[in-house]
Amino acid sequence: MYSTALVELLRTHERSLLDAWIGAQRAAGMRIDLLDETTILANSAELLRRITVAAAQGLGNLREPHWQPVRALLERFSFDQSRAGLTPAQTATFVFSLKEPLFNLIQNECDDPLAEIWAATRLIDDLGLYSMESFMSGRETVIREQQESMLELSTPVVELWDGILAIPLIGALDSNRTQVVMESLLEKIVQTGSDIAIIDITGVPTVDTMVAQHLLKTVTAARLMGAQCIISGIRPQIAATIVHLGVDLGDVITKASLADAFRLALRQQGVRLAAPAAKG
Repeated sequence: MYSTALVELLRTHERSLLDAWIGAQRAAGMRIDLLDETTILANSAELLRRITVAAAQGLGNLREPHWQPVRALLERFSFDQSRAGLTPAQTATFVFSLKEPLFNLIQNECDDPLAEIWAATRLIDDLGLYSMESFMSGRETVIREQQESMLELSTPVVELWDGILAIPLIGALDSNRTQVVMESLLEKIVQTGSDIAIIDITGVPTVDTMVAQHLLKTVTAARLMGAQCIISGIRPQIAATIVHLGVDLGDVITKASLADAFRLALRQQGVRLAAPAAKG
């Protein structure tokens, strides 16, 4: 589909169309609290300029190569809007608010506006749908980054003593989180040169076969790095579950509490703690 009249309107009335578009966005309630008005004005001007350039090479299919600069801009804008906290409807309004001023321009300038309005409708709808696709992709990226950050925050590796690390785990363990646990622990072992790592599962509600296998893999990886692991927080219910599942922890040292594991680690490091002096 190719409309020379619509292309000519975009080219010759770009400035006035931009002003009308900004007015339409203001009327729709542009979120200047989330994106400043200067950015919105600059984004609108740049998008309209690229649309005008691409349309001159053919309206046709938005997936055609000459529309790539427009697609790239919509992807960037939609990603920025998702990060800024705009809703899908607000993101769509950015593009769809161009429809009314463009229709008004066609009606005022064309003797037979019907064909041009149809061409404009197809163009704006395609641009709006693409912006929504980009927004959802950007939102998924943001959510994934937030999940990764939460995983890192939920698996802190602390240095209890010179050469002794501890990683207290709270909440359910799955493959993704266990991978973060392993990577965090191994990085800390390298950084500190620690010989002993305590993995405390007091805050892990349940231990099934998969969780047990993940823990064993972490222990094995730490051994390859030259560190011994002690698993603490083995409550009676968890001990019974592990036995019932038939999981073989091999020669992994386990302790009922983090305090017990820490005392053992200190002894293995040759550290002797003096008893507090009696109060006179």
